Amino acid sequence: MSYAQLALAASRLSGQFVEQGNKDAWLALFADDACVQDPVGKSPLDPSGKGHLGKAAISNFWDLVIATGNIEFTIVSSHPAGDECANVVKMVNTLPGDITMQVDMVVVYAANSAGKITSLKAYWDFDAVQEQFRS
Repeated sequence: MSYAQLALAASRLSGQFVEQGNKDAWLALFADDACVQDPVGKSPLDPSGKGHLGKAAISNFWDLVIATGNIEFTIVSSHPAGDECANVVKMVNTLPGDITMQVDMVVVYAANSAGKITSLKAYWDFDAVQEQFRS
């Protein structure tokens, strides 16, 4: 199986485990030295803009970001190439108090020969999402 196909398989499981709220299974998808950038660049979720590096940091990201809501993660299309897979995703996150956040994004996953995710980069506009709460 090519790296792109391994990344595609891991990306689908990642979305599935996020929807299920299955932190342990989601973390098991990552290589020990993986990096998660969600969103890519500086934001309140990642003030350094360098991402969450290593499983401990990725676990903390889950606790602070993913675990706080109920997420519907729909992969609209997948585009595997090279050693990566880019997914067009529609995400709906229902937060406490029935606050709903909708995010359209592109998520790029890279995988190693063991099928572990080495990089997850989510491209979405943090400021635009925050505008949903101001309306």
